[in-house]
Amino acid sequence: MGCSATLLPTPPHLCRHSTSPFPPSPHLNRRNLLFLSTTLTFPSTISTSVAAPPPSPDTTITERVFLDFSICPNYFTNRNLGDDLSNCADSEPIGRLVLGLYGNLVPITVSNFKAMCTGSSGSTYKGTLVQKIFPGQFFMAGRQGRRDKGEVKPPLKLIRNVESIESKSFLLEHSRAGVVSLPLSENDDDDDLKLNPNYHNVEFLVTTGPGPCPQLDSKNIVFGTVLEGLDIVTTIAAIPTYKPSENIRQYNDFAELIGDGRAKTARAIWNKPLKTVYISDCGELKVAKPTLSPSLP
Repeated sequence: MGCSATLLPTPPHLCRHSTSPFPPSPHLNRRNLLFLSTTLTFPSTISTSVAAPPPSPDTTITERVFLDFSICPNYFTNRNLGDDLSNCADSEPIGRLVLGLYGNLVPITVSNFKAMCTGSSGSTYKGTLVQKIFPGQFFMAGRQGRRDKGEVKPPLKLIRNVESIESKSFLLEHSRAGVVSLPLSENDDDDDLKLNPNYHNVEFLVTTGPGPCPQLDSKNIVFGTVLEGLDIVTTIAAIPTYKPSENIRQYNDFAELIGDGRAKTARAIWNKPLKTVYISDCGELKVAKPTLSPSLP
């Protein structure tokens, strides 16, 4: 009895004469290709867009003020200049600084500084001391305290300075001699003054060069520049200061470590000028043009 084979139906996809194990690709006509070209997107390997750089800080000079500096003929160890500088009747003038202020960048800081120069704040820089000189870096003035000791009378008619918490206030650098700055990290007003709700920081520093002071950057507010009188800045910077010996520094560091409050009191005289340098006059300089051409920061 013979065997007969039963033939199974052939699957449709194997009806064509092909030896490939894979199903055939679908047929693409011109309409299919056009549709694919308009619907498929491909990642771009080259980006042609470039981020725009941030705008430069506006260093247009909107105000000009002057500060006259003088030296008392003798050194007052207790820094008592007397009322209205009665103990400095025969002072020796050093010279004048003319400062340009960046009123568009930090208007409150500039307004308060100008008010201290003109006296409209209820206080003034006139008759107050340059309290510290850091050779090759900067000098500081405008410390608040007792008027008869050459310190600034605390002002009461100033605007609350909220620029000290705004990031745009710290964009400029202390890159050269003649930069005028509001010291925040370097401020040395007494703590009891700073805790007063009516406290206003009116100290200022001027960089003396010859190089930059990067340690001041991003911590203090640059608000102006010296337009005239860099030679006066150099003269002030050359005045000798009190420098503690290495042993005194080590003892002071140890005293601070163990919480001895006298350490801070002792440091208050470090870098004090050994001549009585003070601001003998100050005020605003009126100019015909309300704004001057931008200056270097």
